[in-house]
Amino acid sequence: MRLLLRPAITLFLVLTALTGIAYPLLVTGIAAAVFPAQAAGSLILRDGKAAGSRLIGQSFSDPRYFWGRPSATTPQPYNALASNGSNLGPLNPALVEAIKPRIAALRAADPGNTAPVPVDLVTASASGLDPEISLAAANYQVARIARIRGLKPQVLQELIVAHSRGRLLGAIGEPRVNVLELNLALEALH
Repeated sequence: MRLLLRPAITLFLVLTALTGIAYPLLVTGIAAAVFPAQAAGSLILRDGKAAGSRLIGQSFSDPRYFWGRPSATTPQPYNALASNGSNLGPLNPALVEAIKPRIAALRAADPGNTAPVPVDLVTASASGLDPEISLAAANYQVARIARIRGLKPQVLQELIVAHSRGRLLGAIGEPRVNVLELNLALEALH
């Protein structure tokens, strides 16, 4: 029995050291050297303190701020430990029922806005953590924020343009803006 246990334990310890310690340290070191911002969490700093991540959305419900996409995570929104989508297809009646209160909340926050509600303001992303919204979704909210904050809509539109990102590689996806970065820039105006 001892002849069988000794090689098994030795192999277990060697593989644990290689795959459990050496390999993760190597990959972490390479990531920190090649992609330092991403390896550190893609943090957005404000006054030297982390305000959030560029990669994970945050919940904004105050009408003075831009609102992001709804989050499908539980028990709280934008919970990175529970990343998942709603898995509701476009023909699923449950999706329509989930969207109705979201549209009602947007209409209640800005009763004068009769424009069509952009789809990304009422549907969750596949991960439930999306930190970005389309330019249409940002522009949809301009009138509400301008009225509440006493700003000219053009100031907010310029802010959106200044913080927008184009299509990936010029062809993939849609132009978008990070909600946290936009709201931090909005706060910096005052």
